[in-house]
This record gives sequence, structure tokens and C-alpha cells, in this order.
Amino acid sequence: MNAPTPGNLGNPAVLPGSARSIGDILISSGRITPEDAERILQRQKKDKSKFGDAAIALGVVTKEDVDFALSRQFDYAYLPEKDTSRSPELVAAYQPFSRIGENLRAVRSQLMLRWFNSDSTHKVIALVSPGAREGRSFIAANLAIVFAQQGTRTLLIDGDLRRARQHSLFALGKSAGLSGILADRAGLEAALPVHGLKNLFVLPAGAVPPNPQELLGRVAFGALLHVAAEEFEVIIIDTPAGTDYADAEIIASRAGAAIVVTRKNQTHLSEAALLARRLQDGGVVLVGSILNDG
Repeated sequence: MNAPTPGNLGNPAVLPGSARSIGDILISSGRITPEDAERILQRQKKDKSKFGDAAIALGVVTKEDVDFALSRQFDYAYLPEKDTSRSPELVAAYQPFSRIGENLRAVRSQLMLRWFNSDSTHKVIALVSPGAREGRSFIAANLAIVFAQQGTRTLLIDGDLRRARQHSLFALGKSAGLSGILADRAGLEAALPVHGLKNLFVLPAGAVPPNPQELLGRVAFGALLHVAAEEFEVIIIDTPAGTDYADAEIIASRAGAAIVVTRKNQTHLSEAALLARRLQDGGVVLVGSILNDG
């Protein structure tokens, strides 16, 4: 089934399952006036068109305004394109109806079937890959977004205590982060809500420690995941390159499950197979793999 795109969801009075009309949302947000709404309704009746199409045709609103109203109507969080405060790599937030967004939702569906819905204790998964620049952080961030967009309370943990990226992708402020929690200097309050993306929280890596493997191996990491599982429905963990450091295996072991990320024309199959075998030997459930063709 194709993902719905703004502008083809029917006439705006009140759509099935929604509590407010597009016109009401646009008026309450200050994007149109009641007089504008009346003009749009008249044009809609005349042209027998959709409310959004009529409003755009009159030049009263932009497509972005209509997308905004639809997102509020269906409680679907996304970031407007004019908001450049976050990285454009957050495709699921900026272009939720793109091919990449659709592919990410397909991955989400598979994860719900294979892991998160299969057992009430299955709430944590690690994203691992053999080498650097294979797309782990990109996929982790965007997967967390699509889970949050379906109304799932989601926590994204940046477990890369060496070359962290999530704080940069989401333009987050200062936080004690994961390293601060593992050093017993902070608690789960270090996880930051992402403005504009309801249900999504990010726990940055925090300050770069001199002993990342030792920190991740502490009992405190398992305790953190236990506490987080009581607060969140889905927990996704970003990791460092698997062939460079043992960190990824430690994290995956704590999570209990992992997805192997590979990149087209870059990842060596032998390295991916070796990493997968090491994880399985350590008792980690391999839920699946993702080929990043970007």
C-alpha cells in the first residue's frame, strides 16, 4: 500500500478519525483567517476540489501549510523544510513521504513483527556494521523517527563513545549523555526530547571518555537499559564500527538483539559475516540486515 501524500486525503470538512478540520487547524495556527476559510470553501464548492487544493489555488496558503495541517490532523510529526536547524540527513522527518521514508517504514514494520511485538520484554535493539561510513547513525536516527511518528514512545541512544553523531544530527544542546550516566554523574534525565518530533527522545553520547569499552562493560549500562525499558516502548542504540572496536559487541550483548547495516559497494561481505557470527556466538539475536544503497 502506498503511503498517503499530502493533498490526496479527501475533502476537509472533518476526515474519518480526525477531530478537527484542516480549516480549523490553519485558523488556530494563524495561517489563515476565518474570512480566508470562507473564500476557500466557496472555491472548493465551485471547483469540487479538496480544501487544500482550493486554498493553494487561491494563493492563501502554501503546500507546506497544508502538510502542516494534515500532520496535526493525523498526529503525524514531521519537520517543515524551512526548519534548517537539524541535519538534512533526518529524511524521515523532513521528507516523510519520500522513497527513503517509505523504505524506513517497511523496515519498521518488519521489526515490529520480528522483534518488538514478539515479546513484551523485547524493547531494545542495536544497529551494528563492520566498518565506518556505512550508514549506522543515519539509519538509527531515521528509524527512531519513524517509530516515534507512529505514536511509539522511542529512545535513541548514541552508543558511539568515540565518534558520536546523533547530537549533531538532531542539533541537541549540552547533556551529560551516556558517558555521564555510565560514570554515575547523571540519570535518564540526560535523554533529551526532540522539539517538533513528538514521542522521540535522544540520549547523546556525552563527553568522550578515555575508557569507552570499560564504561560500556559496567553493570550500569544494563541497569540503564532496564530503567529505560520501563519508560520507553522502543530503544534503538547506535554503535561504533564493529571491526575497529569491541564496543558494538558489548552493546549488542546488552541489547539482546541487533541489526547488521551494510553499504552497497563498500562493505566487505566477509567482514559482515564475521561480525554476524561473533554476535551470534555471544548470544545476540540477529533480527535482520539493512543494505544502505546511498
